[in-house]
Amino acid sequence: MTVRGKVKNGKVVLDDPQALSDGTEVEVRPAKKPKAPAKSRKSAKSKGRPRSLAERLANVIGKAKGLPPDASVNHDYYLYGVPKRE
Repeated sequence: MTVRGKVKNGKVVLDDPQALSDGTEVEVRPAKKPKAPAKSRKSAKSKGRPRSLAERLANVIGKAKGLPPDASVNHDYYLYGVPKRE
């Protein structure tokens, strides 16, 4: 269960004060702030054009190890069991 609130004067004030009964032990983790819009993350190389799929996936390309040689063609077979393509 998640209950939201804000810190005021060093105490957590819940948005819904009835959500938890008095004496309930809680663990508080700060909510993450939203990231900056994607348009501000353009590289100098892009010169205003949208990044290619390879540029967007550069951090994961080549990371999978031990795949069968036909995995790119027959991924549906390996994931869902449909007949292999030749």
